[in-house]
Amino acid sequence: MRKQAFAPAAAAAVLYLGLAWLRQAGFIGIYWGQIMDLALITTIQAVGLSLIYGFAGQFSLGHAAFYGLGAYVAAFVTRAFGGNTLTFALALAAGAATAGLVALLIGLPILRLRSDYLGIATLGFGIIVKVLLDNADKLSPVLGGARGMAGIPRLTTFHWVFWLAVLSVWLARNLVRSSHGRSCIAVREDEVAADIMGLDTTQFKTLAFVVGCAMAGLAGGLYAHLYSFLHPSSFDFLKSFDVLLVVVLGGLGSLTGTVVTAIGWVFLLEALRGVLGQQFLDWRGVVYALVLIVLMILRPQGLMGGREISLDGVLGRAAARGGAGRGAA
Repeated sequence: MRKQAFAPAAAAAVLYLGLAWLRQAGFIGIYWGQIMDLALITTIQAVGLSLIYGFAGQFSLGHAAFYGLGAYVAAFVTRAFGGNTLTFALALAAGAATAGLVALLIGLPILRLRSDYLGIATLGFGIIVKVLLDNADKLSPVLGGARGMAGIPRLTTFHWVFWLAVLSVWLARNLVRSSHGRSCIAVREDEVAADIMGLDTTQFKTLAFVVGCAMAGLAGGLYAHLYSFLHPSSFDFLKSFDVLLVVVLGGLGSLTGTVVTAIGWVFLLEALRGVLGQQFLDWRGVVYALVLIVLMILRPQGLMGGREISLDGVLGRAAARGGAGRGAA
């Protein structure tokens, strides 16, 4: 295996072993361990939207709807067939596949729209899904409808979320670096020019949309089995803005920025919960809105501004500096 390919895998393994040891030794308690799991789930969801909006330039406001579809489908599978490792894996796959399939069915007609029109169409889809989830008990009492779905087996663990987050980032990175990914970026930069150059712009927009929504469905399945309870309010259209903020704040076209911001965002919200207390919990919205305004004024291009930090680049710069030092000596 090439050194550049081995280094990221080794770094992920070292990070996993370090975090697993900190949790097992009690340095990271149960509460903050669960917040870490939620941060990784949010990372999977945000990486999916980064493919759609950050790299393909499709302004989507319905990401939470696919997150909810994946959550409910995965929870239904484990409720129906029992909670063990095999059914959990099948449930996650079913949640991701359902979200991806629905994205394909609605993406083919609406992805011909551009900019604000696409945003409004995906927003409408999110509202439709919220209404369906509110009345889901009419399809099956197990789904709970507006009362919420309870009794979901708690199967999501740190091991699952960590490696699925790594897998999601790895898949997104490889897609972005492939010829298909570069075609998506070309569509984002200038769709008319890409069309004139012979690219099937609808095909590449649909590819990014389906893959990104499937990741949201996967994240939803993990979320369902982390908290053992689902409620339609967790997947309304306002939740789509949270993920959108993460992608924009991280920097459009930057997977590194998306990952760092997703993790930081979840921990920031929980830190504000502790600082403000239950009495002033609603003020969190004011605080993080101010953070958003300040960041947009100081860095309108986002934290990373489209750049990436990779071990390949770090190792390459270190090798270059080492070679320059030996040459000078």
